[in-house]
Parts: sequence; C-alpha cells; structure tokens
Amino acid sequence: MYRLLIILSLSSTFFACQNNTEGRTFYVDSLTGNDNNNGLSPKKAWASLEIVNQQKFLPGDKLLFKSGTSYTGTMELHGSGSKNNIIQVSNYGTGEKPIIQGGGQKQYTVLLKNIEYYQLSNLEITNTGDKREAGRTGVLIQAYDFGDIHHIILNNLEVHHVNGSLVKSEGGGSAILWQNEGDSIPSCFVGLLIENCYIHDCERNGIISNGNAARDRWYPSKKVVIRNNLLERIPGDGIVPIGCDSALIEYNTMREGTDILSHEEAAAGIWPWSCDYTVIQFNEVSGHCSKWDGQGFDSDYNCNGTIIRFNLSHNNYGGFLLVCNDGNSLGHPFNSGTTNSVIEYNLSINDGIRPYPTKREGWFSPVFHITGPVENSLIANNIIVLPKRDNQNIPSEMIHMANWGNAWPKNTTIQNNHFFQSPDAYSTLEKAQNTQINNNKVYSCLNTHAEIIKFVDSLACNSSGYQKEGYGKLKDFLEKKNSF
Repeated sequence: MYRLLIILSLSSTFFACQNNTEGRTFYVDSLTGNDNNNGLSPKKAWASLEIVNQQKFLPGDKLLFKSGTSYTGTMELHGSGSKNNIIQVSNYGTGEKPIIQGGGQKQYTVLLKNIEYYQLSNLEITNTGDKREAGRTGVLIQAYDFGDIHHIILNNLEVHHVNGSLVKSEGGGSAILWQNEGDSIPSCFVGLLIENCYIHDCERNGIISNGNAARDRWYPSKKVVIRNNLLERIPGDGIVPIGCDSALIEYNTMREGTDILSHEEAAAGIWPWSCDYTVIQFNEVSGHCSKWDGQGFDSDYNCNGTIIRFNLSHNNYGGFLLVCNDGNSLGHPFNSGTTNSVIEYNLSINDGIRPYPTKREGWFSPVFHITGPVENSLIANNIIVLPKRDNQNIPSEMIHMANWGNAWPKNTTIQNNHFFQSPDAYSTLEKAQNTQINNNKVYSCLNTHAEIIKFVDSLACNSSGYQKEGYGKLKDFLEKKNSF
C-alpha cells in the first residue's frame, strides 16, 4: 500500500509538471546576464538570443527581456502554449522597449513557425541589411503543413527599418508577414490578432500575408483582427489580409507615405486579396504616394462581400477607392471574381492629388476607380470633398470606370453620396453595364474640419434607421480626429 501511494504521488507530480498551469518565467538581460545561468530570476538572467533559441517553451511560460537592453541576431521560438496557458514574450523593468536587431542576418528577425498560443508584446524589432533583400521582414509567422494555428497575438510592438525589396514580384519586404502554406496538410491561422503596434520606415509593405489564396485549395484563416496600429513612412501596401474569411481591420492609421516606388509598382493603403467578408472600418489612410494605384482603400480581386465603411481617406495620390478585377484571369483558381463590395459612410478629402503624370495613364487619379468585371458593387452614403486643384494638370475626376482585361463592371449602384466638388469636377461612367445612379447630391466645397463635422451631424440628425446609425458612427469617429 505504501509503495502504491508513492507511485500515485509521483504520477500526480509528473502530470502537474506536464500541465504546467503556473508556468516558468525566464529572464534575459544582455547587460548583466550570463547564458550559463538558469534564467529563472532577474539575478540569474540569460544574456543572449542564442540561449533563447535553444529552449522549448511550455504552456504558461513567460520569456521576459529587460527593458532598455538590446540584442543582435534572430529570435526563433519553439514550443506551444495551450488554450488556457499561453506563452508570453515581453519585457520586465522600466525604460525603453528591449530591441532585437536582426541586422539582415536572415529574412526575419523574429520567427514563430508552427507554434501556437503565443503573445508577443512590448518589444522593438528591426532588420536592416547592407542592401535591400526580397522577402525581408521583421516578424514572420508561419503555418506550414501544420493544420490550424490558434491564438497568435502581437501587441504593442515597434517594428521599423526593415529594408526589403521595393519590387512586389520579387517578394517585396514587410514589417510583419504571416504565411499559411504547405503541400500535404491544409494550414491556417485561427485567432490571429495584431494590435497597438507602431510600424514605420519599412520597405516595401507594412502588415501583409500570403497563402491559400487559390479557390481550388481554399483553406482560409479565420478570426483575424488587425486593430489600432499606426503605420508611417511605408511606401507600398499598408495592411493586406490574404486568404481570410471574415477578417476585421479597424482603427488603424496609415500616413506619411514615401514616394520611392517605381512607376511599375502598384500599391494601396488597406485592402483584402482573395478574402471573403472582410470588414474594413474606422481606419484613416493619408499621404499614400504610390505611382500606380495609390488609393487609400481597395476591394481587390478574388474577394466576395468586402465591406469598407466609416473610414477617413485624405490626400492620397491615387484617390480614395479602387474596386478591381482582372478580366484576363477571371474564372481561374486565383480569381473567382470581385463581388458584392459595399463601400458606405466614408469620408474622402482631397484625394487624387498625384502631382505628376504616371507612365501608364498620364495624369490619372480619380477619386473612385472601378475597373474590370467587378459585380454588384454598392457605393452609398459617402462624403467626398474635392477642393479645386492647385495644379491645373491634376484631374478632378470623381468616378472612372474602365475595362481591365477587356471586361467592364456590372451592376454597380452609386447612390445617396454627397459630393463637395470644385466647379471643374466631373464624372466618367463610360461603358459599364447596368450602372444605377440614384439620389447623389453635389454641393459647394466645404473648407474646414468644423464644417465637415457639422455637415455629417446634420445628416445623422435628418436621417432615420440604418442611415442615421451610419452617419452617427462616422461622426463619432471623425470627432476623435484632431484634424484632417
């Protein structure tokens, strides 16, 4: 009986260790730590990323870097958390965020591959090599022949100075990249959250993804949320979910774009590709300078049910909105169509201000660009303020429909929009099929922030039902902006 009690006691101890409900806390301090330490207290901290990369973390563990310290190299995390015991990677102490400087040693500075239930927070990350390199990124999250990866959170990171390629066809570069791909096991992300991050001075792109875009291998990521991030001085694409179902992109700001892309490169602010039912709301995009496209927002191809609402777009070279599809590839696995886009209750101010001609189309920067075989697009209840152009060469075109891939838009509804335009503004609808234009209004131009807020408030007060709610939400969002 005594021997049986010992065995039961040892078994209980073993399973308690396996469950690891409390978890261990490891400390890293590059100033006073030593890799020969056990890392389990600030006085016994590790010193380098090399020792971190050798560990397999368990559910409930914490990995904490001392504030104000710096590290050179890459961090490659191993081991997964669990639903009730995530693994946390963050900082301890007071002072500046710990900084991990990749130095271009690898394509990434921080790697999370085939692991789940992680939260990374309060870190600063760079990856600057001697020269630009295709695919270079700050944080790389990968699901490769793994299945579903759950609960990855990036919170309050600063990712900057990643000098990736400026050429999209080469793979570009990015601050944060998530990829789900592989050959044998369908893989995706479930519960990916990127929030409160500061992304700046990264090339080519900001927060972007890749994988499972083809409809014949459709295995989309779910519960993807990108929220409350600030992106500055990003020359290319800002936020692009790819291969997602019901992604939510909200309360992000992208501003101060840099005009360094070539005339061959197309880019825009926030847009989905190969996604269904994406909601893009309460975001602000300004100062996008791409020489082709360059809009604040875009509903791109192989997407269905994209909703773009309650957003602020201003001073973007290429306009406010692109809705597009390539007629040449329509029907192929990577292009099932661009259908049922809804663009409503947005405010665009002084968009379409590209100060030089493009090499593709000359002076071209309509506020709305709708091109190719897009179907059932609804553009309603938006407010467009288009002041008189300082440069007479800059067009004042509100709406331009075109036939990318020799196919025109179908069943587009443009209704209840409010155009504050200069006297020389005009609209071009060309040969689009079954375009419905209803109850749009044209006014003399508004000039100040206060006038715009007052106008949106009047629309909310004089509307009812869904319109009242929509204008009310736009007003509440705009009132939180100091100026635009």
